[in-house]
Amino acid sequence: MNHVDLLTDALGRVKENVHEVVEGLTPDELGERLDPGGNSIAWLIWHLTRVQDDHVADVADREQVWTSDGWYERFGLPFRPAALGFGDSPERVAKVRVEDPALLTGYYDAVHAASLDYFAGLSAADLDRIVDKRWDPPVTLGVRLISVIDDDAQHVGQAAFVRGVLLRRR
Repeated sequence: MNHVDLLTDALGRVKENVHEVVEGLTPDELGERLDPGGNSIAWLIWHLTRVQDDHVADVADREQVWTSDGWYERFGLPFRPAALGFGDSPERVAKVRVEDPALLTGYYDAVHAASLDYFAGLSAADLDRIVDKRWDPPVTLGVRLISVIDDDAQHVGQAAFVRGVLLRRR
């Protein structure tokens, strides 16, 4: 297995989990929070997708799928196009609502495809390229991509937990 296969497999697992979490839920269930300060499934999936889109677009030096493919307009959220969800208040979390669950999976699938397209052109040496000098040590491309995958895995796991609680309540 090479580096492209590894990255592709890791994000493929995230994609499977995103679809499994969203499948069969109503818009109300996607927007439900287990407590007033909690995150909804809609917010968690939107946020993990926004972070992946933002971070991969940055290292690939391309526009985010969010804006280039019209997802920002389709979601119609009351946020700036650059919003990712970092530090969102409970009030902002509550504003992430979707009437069609396919909006969440469609956006994720588009970001996933763009990420895989970027991965396909990477050499092993590219992973050592410094992409963020604000940290000590500076962040390499490989570390940034693993960070994105880790963030995605954590958030989709949180969404799966919320789904499990909601389904037991039915």
